[in-house]
Amino acid sequence: MDKVIPRFLRYLQSERQLSEHTQRNYQRELERALPILQAQALTDWAQLRPDHCRALLATLHRQGLSPRSLSLTLSALRQLVRFLLREGQLSQDPTTGVRPPKQARPLPKNLDADQIDGLLAIDDTDPLAVRDRAMMELFYSSGLRLDELVQLDCQRLDLAEGTVRVLGKGGKERLLPVAGMALRWLRQYLTVRASLLKGEDPAALFLSSRGTRLSRRSVQQRMAQWGQKQGVTARVHPHKLRHSFATHMLESSGDLRAVQELLGHANLSTTQIYTHLDFQHLAAVYDEAHPRAKKK
Repeated sequence: MDKVIPRFLRYLQSERQLSEHTQRNYQRELERALPILQAQALTDWAQLRPDHCRALLATLHRQGLSPRSLSLTLSALRQLVRFLLREGQLSQDPTTGVRPPKQARPLPKNLDADQIDGLLAIDDTDPLAVRDRAMMELFYSSGLRLDELVQLDCQRLDLAEGTVRVLGKGGKERLLPVAGMALRWLRQYLTVRASLLKGEDPAALFLSSRGTRLSRRSVQQRMAQWGQKQGVTARVHPHKLRHSFATHMLESSGDLRAVQELLGHANLSTTQIYTHLDFQHLAAVYDEAHPRAKKK
């Protein structure tokens, strides 16, 4: 079985023209997998079956390999199988239906309350600085997505009621509360907005120095610049403020459903991951709320 691997690697290099990095990865994974497969009494690749592949992944998982590494192992094995099918040494694909363990979704990091305070401590009368503070206050106040913010028109903001109406994913509209500091800075921004208005897009709430609707890229760049200027050690971007909003709301209220509604998530599971709700909190809610949990 081991004699096939050099031929496979030559095929990757000459015909597939894959990078040396990919070739080395596949070689490493196959050399790690081979003795485990041979320990299952396999002497020829033609004997390989789906249960052998699953047993391989299970063994590597017990050895401590991460789901990401297991995915790479399976990928290398699949590429080898396709090569053997092409060469006529296999009649069917034994990796069909074999799946590695699901990879955990990476959790976005949030800013803590002190970092938020430092970022938003902008005391500048320049119209662009006022605009930027109003914009970031609104991000953190209401948990907006970047697209939701740049698409905002003035008519969607109701300062008297303290609300903003945003158009979320799938064209779904939701009404969000706007907090006191955000209201204050939005009012201040609206007094200087006229100096930016040049007839290009009179409906847009947030305007660029050219009088056009502020672009996604411009918002990202301005927030990153303010993060550096204000001495925030973490990288600042719109999604981080949205995540900080969700995290702080959940920590204070413990109301997962309410945070789900505010974020505009269709599924509660998305909110659980997004706000890295820990199992201890879920267990406490379960013990307190479930009718059968209290029975001894």
